[in-house]
Amino acid sequence: MLPLDVNNIFSNAPSLFNQTALDLFAYQYSANKVYQRWCDLIIPAQHPKNETGVPVMDHYTQIPAMPIGFFKTETVQTGNYEPVLYFESSGTTGTEQSKHYIKDESLYQQSFMTAFEAVYGPIQKWCIIGLLPAYLERPHSSLVYMVEHLIQASNHEQSGFYLYDHEALAQTLVANEAAGQKTLLIGVTFALLDFAAQYPIPLEHTTILETGGMKGRRKELTREEVHGVLMEAFKVKSIHGEYGMTELLSQAYATGNGMYKCPPWMRVLVTEEEDPLTVKTSGRGTLQVIDLANIHSCAFIATEDVGAVYTDGSFEVFGRMDHSALRGCSLMVL
Repeated sequence: MLPLDVNNIFSNAPSLFNQTALDLFAYQYSANKVYQRWCDLIIPAQHPKNETGVPVMDHYTQIPAMPIGFFKTETVQTGNYEPVLYFESSGTTGTEQSKHYIKDESLYQQSFMTAFEAVYGPIQKWCIIGLLPAYLERPHSSLVYMVEHLIQASNHEQSGFYLYDHEALAQTLVANEAAGQKTLLIGVTFALLDFAAQYPIPLEHTTILETGGMKGRRKELTREEVHGVLMEAFKVKSIHGEYGMTELLSQAYATGNGMYKCPPWMRVLVTEEEDPLTVKTSGRGTLQVIDLANIHSCAFIATEDVGAVYTDGSFEVFGRMDHSALRGCSLMVL
């Protein structure tokens, strides 16, 4: 039985985060055998436990983070259930793909909709356009799932996906600009660059949200270089960004300068590459994510991203650890 109130997960009260994280740790340690085995390997044997055998933690920074690679090799589930669907990473040729098994898709829907509207306001005021050709070719993309539901919720007649029909996309953007319609263009990096090269259109009412991902389609560019090209082509002051991944059910957003901010139920921590067991709330190193929406898989994940976390909880991503397998949706190294 779930020992926490699901409604608390999406609460705006930061004071609830620590206790909710501790409760979720106790539940996942008890009901997720993959996570339990990992915790038992890294928590000292003499660490105090409660009457049910769960290690006692006082703060969420003490909770062990499971390596994200386990989603490639193990079935990461808390409790026994038949998944209603699963999300799968893009991977690269010859590499294992991560699979995230979903028990309750309404949790994901509530998570991404609440986070989106906290940043951008009511979804009904937006026309949502997805320029995600590489992802649309994948049947189990969590990004496509999210954007598809945002498109439906916007209820705007021009909302929709575009594959490679850049001319039609340009016509839609021009029409929306003329009507003063707020538009969010959510695009994978290489597709946005291709579109910018063909149709450099001044945009006043359109926000560009880059999700990362070059997939070997172009020469690798830094984030600053990509954003510079896009800002020049579309005459906008900033490019927004989204930090999410197959293994999470929550996203952080950057509204400029690559500085991501988490929703209240998500935290990013940092560890030193040489000492992954030393966890800090700020500094530079390898990033860990606590995603309280990941109730039924694992909420405590050690990523393969290197970055910096600041005292206000915002963070930057510099790139992947050198030994990490490249992922199609990887962010570019600065």
